[in-house]
Amino acid sequence: MSTENLYDSKALEKIREMATKIDFCMLATKLTSKPLSVVPMSTKKVDEQGAIWFLSAADSEHNHNIELDPDIQLMYSKPGDFSFLSVYGQASISRDQTILEELYDKLDDNWFEGVKDPNLSAIKFLPREAYYWDAKYNKVVTLFKMAVSAITNSETDVSVEGRMKV
Repeated sequence: MSTENLYDSKALEKIREMATKIDFCMLATKLTSKPLSVVPMSTKKVDEQGAIWFLSAADSEHNHNIELDPDIQLMYSKPGDFSFLSVYGQASISRDQTILEELYDKLDDNWFEGVKDPNLSAIKFLPREAYYWDAKYNKVVTLFKMAVSAITNSETDVSVEGRMKV
């Protein structure tokens, strides 16, 4: 496993790439208490400034927790692709109708009563620090290299990990 730490724009680019590729994450609030409050979320967008956007119910526990303490942690995981991302930062809640309309799609009707639902809100997450683990190659090549390594009893470098500071 190689180590590659990333900073500033390169870190934002890697966060954007991985959050978009993986999509679903676990969003943790109440980071200073036990147990953490954790919910699954789907990434709606990662904007040019690196903010990660989600849709959420305004009356949800995690929205309430964000209003009390905006520090949150996102944990993305796609084991089949050997991709993992943990991101720490701050979140804020938006009720801006323009943003809600931009993020909303037909699948969201499963949780909300349309884009005009009075309980619809958006979470804007600004990353500060992150740690990632990612495959260097596509899934097939990674699995092949791992198999060869196991058969030949040799080491192979199929992944990269590192800290990211935004």
